[in-house]
Amino acid sequence: LLMPMWSIRVEYPSDLDRKRPYVIVSNHQSMLDIAVGYLLPLSFKWVAKAELFRIPVIGWNMSLNRYIAIKRGTHEGIRMMLSECAKTLNDGSSVFIFPEGTRSEDGTIRSFRKGAFALAQKKQIPILPVALIGTADALPKGSLSFHGRQLMRVKVLDPITPEAMADRDPTAIAEEVRTLITQAVDHN
Repeated sequence: LLMPMWSIRVEYPSDLDRKRPYVIVSNHQSMLDIAVGYLLPLSFKWVAKAELFRIPVIGWNMSLNRYIAIKRGTHEGIRMMLSECAKTLNDGSSVFIFPEGTRSEDGTIRSFRKGAFALAQKKQIPILPVALIGTADALPKGSLSFHGRQLMRVKVLDPITPEAMADRDPTAIAEEVRTLITQAVDHN
């Protein structure tokens, strides 16, 4: 992908319906998560912090591709982001959200915020958990130093259906998905 010494493996269920929209959620370990995320066999729009949209060229590209900005730290910013995600899902495109909110400092998967899960539940859209493995080893948070031979994996887990989320608290769903992703990362 970016470095000849890196190897990236993408794994996903053979029965993954590539034509339907999902709320894609993943752990967030490195700036490389974005690059390896593009290897998913799905069309989706990223949710990204609003500051990134102001970067020349990169931000313009994000706007042109109709990625979804989140103004972090405000309830209004979260509400606007979720509204844009709902419109994107209505248009038939998946959305990709990092429910930790930011990259992990030490590789520990932090608690997941409930917004993505409440959105999936409200829109009756399956959640697609994705475990990103090895990206922090290749490019740790706060570093611009690419590390040598690395195997990175993008492991798509089984979708969580709207029926499995019915009448459940979004916080409990978020914790269940966090546990599934953590187990996939820990047992790689």
